[in-house]
Amino acid sequence: MRIFRTIRLSGLMAAAIVFNAPLSAAELALGPMPISLKTLPVPPVPGLVDGSAPIVVNKAAAIALGKALFWDSNVGSDGMACASCHFHAGADGRTKNQVSAGGQSASITEQIFDATADATPLGPNRPLSVFDFPLHQRENPLADSTVMFDTDNVVGSAGTFAGDFKAVTRYSSGIDTCDRAPDPIFRVGANGTRRVTPRNAPTVINAVFNHRSFWDGRANNIFNGSSPWGDRDPNAGVWVLTGTRTVQKQRLRLINSSLASLAVAPPTNHTEMSCNNRTLLDLGRKLLFRQPLQNQSVHASDSVLGPYSFSDADKLSPGLNTTYAGLIRQAYNAKYWSYSGRVPVSPPVGQSPYTQLEANFPMFFALAIQLYESTLISDEAPFDTSARDANHQPIDLSAEELNGLKQFRSNQCGLCHLGPNFSSASIAANAAIAQTHPEAFGEPTFRISASPNVVNRIPLMVGNQAVTAFYDTGFSSNGAAREANDIGAGGVDDFGNPLSFSSQYLQLLAGNTAAILDSEVNAVRACDFQNAMATNMTLRYPLPNLFTQADGLLPQPQTTANCFLPLSNAFIPTPAAAQAELNKAVNKRMVAAVAATFKTPTLRNIELTGPYMHNGGMATLEQVVEFYSRGGNFNLDSKHVTRVFPQPTLQSNPQNRADLVAFLKTLTDERVLYQRAPFDHPALKIPHGQVGDETATVAGNPLNAALSKDEYLQLPAVGADGVAEPLTSFEQRLAH
Repeated sequence: MRIFRTIRLSGLMAAAIVFNAPLSAAELALGPMPISLKTLPVPPVPGLVDGSAPIVVNKAAAIALGKALFWDSNVGSDGMACASCHFHAGADGRTKNQVSAGGQSASITEQIFDATADATPLGPNRPLSVFDFPLHQRENPLADSTVMFDTDNVVGSAGTFAGDFKAVTRYSSGIDTCDRAPDPIFRVGANGTRRVTPRNAPTVINAVFNHRSFWDGRANNIFNGSSPWGDRDPNAGVWVLTGTRTVQKQRLRLINSSLASLAVAPPTNHTEMSCNNRTLLDLGRKLLFRQPLQNQSVHASDSVLGPYSFSDADKLSPGLNTTYAGLIRQAYNAKYWSYSGRVPVSPPVGQSPYTQLEANFPMFFALAIQLYESTLISDEAPFDTSARDANHQPIDLSAEELNGLKQFRSNQCGLCHLGPNFSSASIAANAAIAQTHPEAFGEPTFRISASPNVVNRIPLMVGNQAVTAFYDTGFSSNGAAREANDIGAGGVDDFGNPLSFSSQYLQLLAGNTAAILDSEVNAVRACDFQNAMATNMTLRYPLPNLFTQADGLLPQPQTTANCFLPLSNAFIPTPAAAQAELNKAVNKRMVAAVAATFKTPTLRNIELTGPYMHNGGMATLEQVVEFYSRGGNFNLDSKHVTRVFPQPTLQSNPQNRADLVAFLKTLTDERVLYQRAPFDHPALKIPHGQVGDETATVAGNPLNAALSKDEYLQLPAVGADGVAEPLTSFEQRLAH
């Protein structure tokens, strides 16, 4: 809903940031020194392409399979490819029909399209304008001033018309048979429009470094072969040939595979790509014996697909010279596809039983896309290629860019946008270089913990009380939107369990081991928290945010090698002490502040990947800098107030703000900017709104006469050498 109010944020600001040693004012001005992405290792996936019986036996074929699947519009029920929301520097470059009537947590009754700040409709099929942004506007954008406009609408990604799934065809049409009708929310008058996701689509470039994926982290680090939920899903598994005439369903557990966990979700989501109740097995049946990209041109010099392409130097041609089944057989171990019988999986009524090839299609699809996306690493930005001085500072940047780097460090940006990928969500990768590149995580008196811990602890203001709270590593709350509109990592999975690792960790401390869904929670070391949970020192006075000997302590069960904190903090409360704290009316030591926290995105190629934030609420980097300069939009219990608060050096100095934006643009890799390998791609016809605008559309879509006709962006095939014209920013593509 739209809100015009005259309100002010409370005067809440962070107390002094709590570090592990007293800090002078000069030291407080420093922050972690970002370093080149070339230093960051891709987290390994044991058993995927290595070992005595790897799943993938031909990595090159698997990458080709993944690239074809990612860009193929036949994957969707009505023409949506994975790339349809990730074609522009790995993000969504569209500007029409991109508005959702509420966030992920908004109920149906709360999903109402608002007017914009100038009172024009913000609803379905609107061509977005520069004047629509930001979605939260202040009288003075640099200060805690009067709110002039606010909406809970979201700038997301247009997807499908949805409808109830009936069947697929195996060879001809890429459009699924579905019962389609105008959506009750996404329509203009009586004419249906494509549905829009309630979150902005982040880039897939450099996403291989993310420990968990999606804004709320629901794509688990562990891939189970068939769903996003890792070990949480009791029914997950893959069908494995165990004898010449037998197959058996077996559990699969691949670590560092959140991209695979992510990949299985959109193709069955009835907003993003699919009709209701279509399964990945149905999708396998649809695709396996088709020519990949059968209706899409593939450049002869495509860096991955060129050897399979029918194109030559003079003519672009559609399709590849193989089938999806052929690529799968090249790429994967035969024990996952060679069984000639039928597997005991119930097919839809009236359909033939599934083959092993079809039953394992979720695994084939997900791991191939993960391997393809793992090649999309942009480590040749000017920031990466610059020489460095003895203090690790890049010396080839301009004076303005270097001042921007200084502003980035001194204004807390690097505390969340941490490490070479500029994201604390790169947990395993950051931890792998914490000892060899300590400069990336601070200085001796000002360090940020970069351990394998999936849970961390920092000072927050919860219920207007100062507490030291737990949160999921790589997730943060900056107060961009109201908690009720989207609770992010505070949500639950398909089984009703909390997404948050912090919530599980509290139960672990209290002795409730049955509540542990993700085994990584068991490995959390108390001595690696940013701020201590307990101290084994003898104290003459109580510390309200720490467990002490008087409460009851146990040594942490893990090793104490290379602890971030002193060994006196390598302790946890006894289960009785932890449970007693949880039972208190005012609990200050066992608080999980996870509602409305979201995965911290990378800042790489950020000038190309707008709009910004999980709700797409800002169109320009200048608006983002203004947002952080004033300390955010809303004060939530989970807001990281020791990191997001008014920044005087940005508020008072326009040159500092401009220089910070200039620095952020040094993170753009020219290969991304000009679509050079590995960022080249096949042709793709992308739905881009409906014929008409937000006031009227033209009915008569071939899918159903009551649906609005589609308009399209035509993305040409691009080869390894890229194109002459650079990609544009989101602001440049908006109506002016």
